Amino acid sequence: MKLANQLDYLGTETAFAVSAAAAAWQAKGNKVYPFHLGDINLPTPGNIVEAMKKAIVDGYTGYCPGAGIPELRDVLAHDVGTKRGLSYNADNVAIQPGGKPVISKFIATVMNPGDEVLYPNPGYPIYESQIEYQGGIAVPYGYKETKTGFSLDMEAIKHAITPKTRALIYNNFQNPNSAESSPEEMAELAALCIKHDLWVLSDEAYFEIQYSGSPQSIVSLPGMQERSIILYTCSKRFAMTGWRLGAAIGPKSVIDIISKFNTNIESCTTHFIQRSMLEAIEGDTAGPAQILAELKRRRDASVEGLNAIDGISIQAPNSTFYLFPNVTQITQRKGFLDVNQLMEGALRETDVSFCTRNHFGRAVEGEKEHYLRLAYSGISVEDINEGMAKLKIYFES
Repeated sequence: MKLANQLDYLGTETAFAVSAAAAAWQAKGNKVYPFHLGDINLPTPGNIVEAMKKAIVDGYTGYCPGAGIPELRDVLAHDVGTKRGLSYNADNVAIQPGGKPVISKFIATVMNPGDEVLYPNPGYPIYESQIEYQGGIAVPYGYKETKTGFSLDMEAIKHAITPKTRALIYNNFQNPNSAESSPEEMAELAALCIKHDLWVLSDEAYFEIQYSGSPQSIVSLPGMQERSIILYTCSKRFAMTGWRLGAAIGPKSVIDIISKFNTNIESCTTHFIQRSMLEAIEGDTAGPAQILAELKRRRDASVEGLNAIDGISIQAPNSTFYLFPNVTQITQRKGFLDVNQLMEGALRETDVSFCTRNHFGRAVEGEKEHYLRLAYSGISVEDINEGMAKLKIYFES
């Protein structure tokens, strides 16, 4: 029997394919050094776990409002608003089973079939997947590599905007390249969005994964709050990747529609997990601080290991838990035409597993450089050091 034609446009999160290859390699008796998946192998803070257990014992195991329990919506509105210098209330919050559902529901709310949506590329592949699956035209914009990291290709963004452009997806503190906009760059992007009357999805999954200073949100800039939806998730901040808990935060007119999607798709987000999120936000901050400190240790070890390899030079990013080194010289030295050959060879020869630029959206026209993405969130410092030593031998041979 024939399936829907639109399925041809539905992509996937290709990092999971790399994870499957690593699992298969490990099943053969090999030790794997897992730099491939942005999961966190640190425990969820104990106070959050205990709050979840108590909520189950107390009977919070049934249905709850589709938009989320009012107490959590109030607390999250205050927490997110305070940290961004904005005023939100419960009407501006729709709780979600993770951050990812915000992407599809935002697109379904603001985009008509045939509309264009700008999205970062390389970037989280679900952006591209959902735009095209829902009948839109996915228009990529890229980044420029600098001595200190990556910056938006602002000229490319300006030229990509047309009368058909409906929305722009912006992922500051970016996956996969950890790009962090300067205040000037963020202001320039905001001005473009206002000038062309664009909706904005501000994916702030890594907002709290900052190793120094205070994070900034484009939504805080004048004229942006009324046109922007914040994608919020507990996954990174509280090491709750498998709990599946997040939120959409923005103008009531959009949040009301997203809440209606909740009712149509999930009915509601798991009640007792929402109760645990109250403790996560209002409770002991020691757990998240310890998570961040350990991620910083891993970042420093990973950066040191990469910079010890001939042909790689990378700055320590101030956000996320990803590194995106340029390996063009290494790929050429080993005689590979495609960076995925380097990835496959590394797993086979060194047991080190990582993703490449190819796993984060279709290559933008004119791209010539080769990049890897290494996530250090799911691997210990000891294993980072061991894995990097093996990579050095392989990459330099």
